[in-house]
This record gives sequence, C-alpha cells and structure tokens, in this order.
Amino acid sequence: RANLDRVVLFIGHKFNNKISFFSELELEDAKVTGGEAGGEIALEQAFLKFNATKDIYITAGLFIPRIGIINENHLPTTFNGNDRPFVETYIIPSTWREIGIGVYGNLRAIPGLNYSAALVNGLNSAGFENGSGIRGGRFEGSNANASALAVTGALLYYIKNFRIQLSGYYGGTAGLPKIEADSLQLSYGAFGTPVVLYEGDVQYNNNGLAVKVLATTVQIPDAKKINRAYASNAPEAMLGYYGEIGYNILQLFKPTERNLTAFVRYENLDMNYRLPSNGIFNGTLNQHYVIGGFTFQPIKGVTVKADYIFKKIGDVNPALVVTPFPVGQPYQKEQGFLSLGVGYSF
Repeated sequence: RANLDRVVLFIGHKFNNKISFFSELELEDAKVTGGEAGGEIALEQAFLKFNATKDIYITAGLFIPRIGIINENHLPTTFNGNDRPFVETYIIPSTWREIGIGVYGNLRAIPGLNYSAALVNGLNSAGFENGSGIRGGRFEGSNANASALAVTGALLYYIKNFRIQLSGYYGGTAGLPKIEADSLQLSYGAFGTPVVLYEGDVQYNNNGLAVKVLATTVQIPDAKKINRAYASNAPEAMLGYYGEIGYNILQLFKPTERNLTAFVRYENLDMNYRLPSNGIFNGTLNQHYVIGGFTFQPIKGVTVKADYIFKKIGDVNPALVVTPFPVGQPYQKEQGFLSLGVGYSF
C-alpha cells in the first residue's frame, strides 16, 4: 500500500504582542471523493492565544490539550517510525482536539516546572467502539454537544536532560437532552457517564541517546450502561504502555546537524483490560508490538524513515467472528509490516 497519509497547512497571525492566532488545516489520504470514507479535510487547530503575563497565556478555540507525548508534538519529524505509537493512537486518541479554553504557565519558584489546565467539551459515548476505545467519541470541533464537559490538566517538568510529565482527563460522555439520557438510562449532567484518563511519561536526551517511556489508562465506570444503550461492547478499563530507545549513529563521528537514529520500541495495549458484565471478551485487543528501524534527517525539518513492525495479538473469540474461514480471511496472531516514508515540517 502506498499512501500520502496527511498534509498539514499552518496559518498564524500576530495581532500584537498580547494576542496571536494559530491554525492547522489537515488533508488526509490525499483526497476526499464525494465525501466518501478514505479521506478527510479537517481543522486540527484554530485558536487565539492571549499572553496574560510573562509566565501565563490563555488559549480559546479549537486546540490540542497537553496529554501524552504525541498529541501536542505530532509532526513526522518529532517521532521515530512511520506510524505514531499505537498506544497514543488507540488508548490516547491522538490527535485529540476539542473546543474550549485553556491556561498554560510556568512557576518561577520552581525552574523547569510548567502547568496547563483546560475546560473543553466532553465526548460522545455513542461513538465508542470495540477495538478503538473512546476514539470515535471525539467531536473534534464539529457540532459538539456542550452539555457534556471535560477538564484536563498536566504538570510538565524539565530537569537536566529529562522531560517528565503527568496528565489527566475527566469528562462527561452523555451530552443529551435529559429526557433522551433518561430513556437510555445514562447518567445525565455535565460530567455524566464519565471517562477518566491518566497518563505519565518520561523522556531523556543526551549525547545522541534518546529514551522515551509512557504509560496510560482509560477508565469508563459506566461501560455497562453504554453497552446497554448502544451495544458497543465498550470496556470498563484499557491499559497501554511503551518504551523506546534510540541512538544517533552520526554522533560517533564528526558533529553535524544531520541525524541517523537507529531505534527500537516495544508497545503493549490491552483494550479489554476490564469488561462490564454485559461485555464480550475479544482477545485480539491484547496487542504487542516491536518496532525497529532508522530515521534519517539530512537537514532540520526533513526526515526519511524505514522501519519494521512485528505485531502479536491474542486469540480470537469465535462469538465475534461474523464470517469464519474459509469464507473469510484466516485469523493470524502474528504479522509483520515493512514501512518506508518521508516527512517534513517547516
């Protein structure tokens, strides 16, 4: 398969020293044909930034909360491998943007400590799906029901060669009129039928060596109610973590702005970690990945990538097989993928 995954166009404007505008328009899969699935044109960000003080600024509009490593820093020149980490695609549904207001700042009393907090619209539990978790519940700035709200926050600390972050999310998912929520037996209110997400990550960079570790969990306490209302087989809990180590081979030779990083990453995600009593276990959602390859940057802003992905998943539940073999494709617990790609940002 050959595909142009995405092109993002950035437009910004500085009104004065206090107020600026930022936007990103994204085209996926090269084209959209008649609105059919397979391509998307979407605003990824569109927000105003207000510099309140030297240490504090406020954002308002469609923006990306500070959750995980990839969500905010998702350009192809910022991560190894052609695919973004799977944990930060299926557990943390990057790129995750919503409409709201956020505050960002740093504490002078503790050098290197940054914080953020935001109030945004909540999720839509009708979009939760077995295999993709809460990803389908994002509104992404399109006709979000503002009667469901969410709060998110993060602490980010830079110390020597380390970047350490803790972030969290708590939000409602039943943004419906009360009579409709009652008819579906879903908890009503701004934070009704909630989703809770916790995440922690550590990054280390020094002399060409780069290490990343991330762990996260998503909790859906009312998954049983959601399954009863929408038959979506949503889990009560999902877990995911990964660790990556990379080294710039060119660091061994004459210092240069070019970069040739050899890397390996291990990921584990379990989207069926805990199920409600009306959930159906799907072993294929316990997934292990080993990704290894090279990232070459001939100049800042340009990257050439080659990687191999080994994927191993659990046993299939026969009750979930709609078309069994030999009519359907045979079930494979292990698969391998070779990927080649180029990326840029400027």
